[in-house]
Amino acid sequence: MDEYPEFTQLLPLLVKALNARSGMLQTGETNALRLFNGFYEGFPGLVADLYDRTLVLFDHLEPPGLPEPWVQEIQQFFLQQIPQISSVVRKKRSSSTLSQRSGWLTLGEAASESVREYGVQYAVDLMLNRDASFYLDTRLLRRWLLDHSRGLQVLNCFAYTGSLGVAALAGGAGQVLQTDLNRNFLDLARRSCMLNRLDLGRMKLRAVDFFTEVGQLKRKGTLFDLVLLDPPFFSVTEKGRVDQQESSARLINKVRPLVSNNGRIVAVNNSLYLPGNEYMRTLEDLCRDGYLELEEIIPVPEDVTGFVETVQSAPPVSPSPFNHPTKIVILRVKRKQS
Repeated sequence: MDEYPEFTQLLPLLVKALNARSGMLQTGETNALRLFNGFYEGFPGLVADLYDRTLVLFDHLEPPGLPEPWVQEIQQFFLQQIPQISSVVRKKRSSSTLSQRSGWLTLGEAASESVREYGVQYAVDLMLNRDASFYLDTRLLRRWLLDHSRGLQVLNCFAYTGSLGVAALAGGAGQVLQTDLNRNFLDLARRSCMLNRLDLGRMKLRAVDFFTEVGQLKRKGTLFDLVLLDPPFFSVTEKGRVDQQESSARLINKVRPLVSNNGRIVAVNNSLYLPGNEYMRTLEDLCRDGYLELEEIIPVPEDVTGFVETVQSAPPVSPSPFNHPTKIVILRVKRKQS
């Protein structure tokens, strides 16, 4: 490693980060967590996640990325510290090659196909996409859904692989409708239900554009007790445009007519450059008519944000009063009585 002397500065950061997470590794509440977030913990460009027995190393640096000797040392460090790791997946997020962005195995015969969180199993496909098919920053939201979904009619928009909808179903929801444009993503939701022996009859999966589905549900007069709104940062289809930076209120207003009286909207905004106070002002403006109320903020877990003793840098803009650029709120809806 003499060729890369700066690596000696990274190793203590990895040790400190892993020590801060030792309690999480031991409690058994989840086997899916962020082991190192270099953007906040002193080494921008490197993110290391654990998904059951698979270590996933994300290289966010511009090509050519992390030097190969560094990657080998990083991989070896985690293998020595976490004996249950039996496979390693690497992803180059800025690569021009789809296969490198989606990831490839560098150790082991196969990547983990499921993870456990608060007693619920979730199917994962760690090389399905640029991410790992399961978002760690919404863990506490899934916990909330387990505790608050009993008997509810739930709509999960932009469901992706359906983990939020599965959490609601595991929490006793009466019916869950999961919608996403990509049918392959939704197939993981079906697998998750099977892993938990949940009643597939209580979950519907629709591969359809958000704007098309919302329009159809409005025309039918369909109402839900809970609408989950976790859209991508930005996307454009023939039917409409999603822009979390510039028009987050628009999507909330789109789904408001679908929420029953005293029902809730869970709104997630993951815009890295949208200040938290600016987003709060948007929400406050939405609540001025008295038919929407900000009920609760769901924080992002510390393994994702970094711990007090490990954080060395802040996000590009302040997320306050949220603790991370992934901003999660629970909104209570009141309907006008006719």
